[in-house]
Amino acid sequence: MKKILVFASGSKTGGGSGFRELVENSKTGVLSAEIVGVVSNYEDGGVYTLAKNLNIPFVYFPKPWDEAGCKKILDSYQPDLVALSGWLKLTKGLDPRATINIHPGPLPELGGVGMYGHHVHEAAIKAFSEGKLLESAVSMHFVTDGYDEGPVFFRYPVHIRQEDTPETLASRVNKIEHGWQSWVTDLVLQGEISWDGKSPNSLKVPVWYPFSKIRD
Repeated sequence: MKKILVFASGSKTGGGSGFRELVENSKTGVLSAEIVGVVSNYEDGGVYTLAKNLNIPFVYFPKPWDEAGCKKILDSYQPDLVALSGWLKLTKGLDPRATINIHPGPLPELGGVGMYGHHVHEAAIKAFSEGKLLESAVSMHFVTDGYDEGPVFFRYPVHIRQEDTPETLASRVNKIEHGWQSWVTDLVLQGEISWDGKSPNSLKVPVWYPFSKIRD
């Protein structure tokens, strides 16, 4: 069975729900892989607690998140794929061909430095109120050295309601994230979705893939 290493920041008191979904879906067969460990920048935060409860090896990865530190972790676990799920730190040394990220908003519109979690949903509501954005989205992309700059291979639109707040929008986006993350991750793991890590034109998705045409 192939191996996945998850990077999940979480917080000092919680977080890690995407990590938990990946672990649980690896047990049901939705995700055909073994979660061999989880990495967090909080030594004893919410992700640590979840890892302990789920019996998944935990790795504390403090600053700096450089190539040497990353290589040490990857050499130890030898994953076939690295899945960033709520990982908030720009990290050097990850293989762009075998590292993916899930983002709670449309890319490239709501990506980049500072665009994570609640900040994304606040920005989506603001853009919607100004007529600049009709919908939010759940996006998945390959990871490069820049925040949210790798090619997007999954974008599931999430309708924004007139009465939405950042909290209500976040709740619906989170459900979509949990519903699709493991299934799409499995497609990457099995090679049905791939990228050579260099040219955007080398991105490959199956012809039957319902999100092969990324919306502008």
